[in-house]
Formats: sequence, structure tokens, C-alpha cells
Amino acid sequence: MSELFKGEFSRRQILTTAGLGAISAAAIGSMGEEVAAQPTQQATPRGGSLPPQIQFPPISEKTEVDTGGPPTALPPERRLGFAIVGLGRLTLEEIMPAFAECKLAKPTALVSGDAAKANQVAQQYGIKPQNVYNYQNYDNLRNNPDVDVIYIVLPNSMHLEYTVRGAKAGKHILCEKPMAVTVQEAQQMIDACKQANRKLMIAYRCQYEPHHRAMIQMIRSKELGAVKVIQADNGQNQGGDLNQWRLKRALAGGGSLPDVGIYCLNATRYLTGEEPIEISARTFTTPGDPRFKEVEESVTFQLQFPSGVLAICSTSYGFHEGRRFRVFGSNAWGQLDPAFSYSGLQMMISRKSPTNSMAENVTNVRMSEKNQFALEIDHMADCVIQNKQPHTPGEEGLQDQKLIALIYQAAQTGKTITLPRVSGLDVTRGPAPRMLK
Repeated sequence: MSELFKGEFSRRQILTTAGLGAISAAAIGSMGEEVAAQPTQQATPRGGSLPPQIQFPPISEKTEVDTGGPPTALPPERRLGFAIVGLGRLTLEEIMPAFAECKLAKPTALVSGDAAKANQVAQQYGIKPQNVYNYQNYDNLRNNPDVDVIYIVLPNSMHLEYTVRGAKAGKHILCEKPMAVTVQEAQQMIDACKQANRKLMIAYRCQYEPHHRAMIQMIRSKELGAVKVIQADNGQNQGGDLNQWRLKRALAGGGSLPDVGIYCLNATRYLTGEEPIEISARTFTTPGDPRFKEVEESVTFQLQFPSGVLAICSTSYGFHEGRRFRVFGSNAWGQLDPAFSYSGLQMMISRKSPTNSMAENVTNVRMSEKNQFALEIDHMADCVIQNKQPHTPGEEGLQDQKLIALIYQAAQTGKTITLPRVSGLDVTRGPAPRMLK
């Protein structure tokens, strides 16, 4: 196991690492007594500092999995307040429940066009009635000291307007992916937040999830050898209401590519740390399918990276749910399947057995479940607290927006598009997220 893992993942997070080696745990207090770590003395916007972690003496041998210790969280009155804009399925099924697992953030306001639904949700989550807004009085958030960050969970075409208005209201912005429907809109969002001196983060939840963080570190530390090919697939059989916004080009900006294909695109970029130098693509839509009058059904695209890595990706609104990637290296391959689901991620590593030259070791790596939405929300709060750049700032979303436009262009023309070579790794990303205890 690479030294790069140390300190980023507790032994509680990696429950089984057969064939990968052990991960060292943080030093703990003396035997027989609880020892509190030293406070960080990191000031927060609501006063005080981040609390220390309570630590316990070991009760198991070193052969056993460590629990990682109890979590550390800010008291409720000192957590950063988030206003959630848009109360659709993602908000109510995933984002609002995720706040229960946050350590630095809490929901303090709601913005919705449905007053009855908003008031019901406010009651469920203990949000003050006066902190329920609609799209007309949204700008009044500027006068609400309970709100530090606005989380925009709206159809893609609405991201620009509510990012600009939110930044002008003096609030930091966390915006769902895809960032916008055009490159120009994405740039306007970045410019608006910079002008207002507010932070802008795009909600690429997978970049904060432990399985993905582990795979990134394995690739960067050459544990799979030299990476040669990445295969990534993400799709679902989209049905139901034909009037849903995902099937309307004006609201979504496209079909499967910007909605779910963006996960494949983004993964190839953060796994390698590189930006592509060649793009080719094809699209297909089943003739006569009423779902796809305005948006495409399926897209396949290939990316070549400066190091020689070739990425082969597919996405669709027409095949049964599949969300995976596999990284083929010269010495081993590693995969997540599922990779892009909200939960239940599974990691597998395959390499030649070190003890039997005629055997292949295929290892299932079990890691403890972490709520992806809680991780990204807390990262945004942590960036505000520490006044640092988010790991997935607006520039990360802008780059994906540029590449999506080029994928469509390559599919339309049937030609391979050549891009200028970008020097360095992770050029559109901020510092790596820290794992909060």
C-alpha cells in the first residue's frame, strides 16, 4: 500500500485489504485512559475552534481492524448554515437526509416554488418558518445571517441565474453538476463569484468518496503499474414522465452525456490528473422513441491523454442501470463496480499472486460506507471555515463543460478533435480534501 494512503484513510475505512497491505492508524493515548487530542484552534465563522477528537486506548491486536475513533463535529450552533435551492427528488431523497451525517454544516433555509412542500420539509428538519423562500424573494437571503452557503439543486439551465444572484447576495455557492448548459454560462458563474469574493464549488460527490480517493492514490503511486486504458460506463433506462426536465434540451442542455456521462468524463480526468489531447465520439438515439425527441439517448466517446492513457466511455438513457469503471495497468487492474451510485460501491483489484506464479489474486477491498453528499457538503463548509479553495471549484466544472461541447462536436462531425497539451496534474482542482474524523 502506498505511503500516500497514510493519514488519509483510517483503518475503519478499509476493512479488508488482502493483497494490498495494511494501513497505519493514528497514534493513540496511553493504555487505560482516554486522551483527547490537542484542539486545532481553527477559528470558525460562528466563533470558537474545531473540537478535539476523543481517543481511546486499543482493545484489539494489530491484526484487527481499527475503528478510527469517534467522529468530531462542531456543536450545532456553530455549524455553517446552508440554504438548499430546489426541493426535487435529489434534495429530498439524498441531500436533506445527508445533513444528519455532516460534522460542519446544517440546513438553515429552503428555496422552492412550492410553498406547501417547502413548509412541510422545513418542519421535518427544524428550519425556521421565516427561512423558507421562493424564487421571487430569493435575493432576501442577503439579509439572513443563518445562511453562509447556498446549495443549488435546480435544473441545469437555472444554475447560472441562481449562482449569480446568490453570489450577489453575499453567499458562497455549492452547485450541482453539470455546472451549466454552455461554456459561456459556466464562465459567467465563475466571474460572478470572483467579483463577489465568494467561493464556488461544483458538487462532484465522487471526488470526495473514499473508494474514489483510494483509487486515485493507487494510480498516482503506480500501484497498478503504468496505466494504459480506462473503461467507464454510466447509464440508466430513463422513463416515466415524458415532461421531466431531463428530457427537455432547454432545461438540461443535452441528454445522457451531461447528466450521467459526465461522471465517466470527470473520472478519467481525476483518476489520471491529466487533460485529454484527443477526443472522438458517436451518438445514437432509437428512432421513434418518444423520450428522445429533444435529447440524445446514448453516447460513446474516447479520450487520449498526454501520458498515453486511452479512455473508452459510454453513457445512455436507454440501457439497464450500469455504473462502473475499470483501470487497466501494466501490473494489475483495479475497478469500482458500482462506481457512481450513491451507495454500495465495491472495489476490486487483480494482480499476479506473489506466492504462486500460476495464480491471479483477485481482491475485494471492503471500505466502510460514507455518505457522499455529507462529505461534499462538509468539504464546502471546511473551505469556508479555513478560507481555502474547494477541491472542485468552478474551473473544474468549466473544463467538463468545454469537453462535453467538444464530445458533441466530434460526434456531429465524425472527426477526431485535437486539443492543446496541458502541463501539470490536477490543474483545475484545489487542494485534496481532508478526511474529517
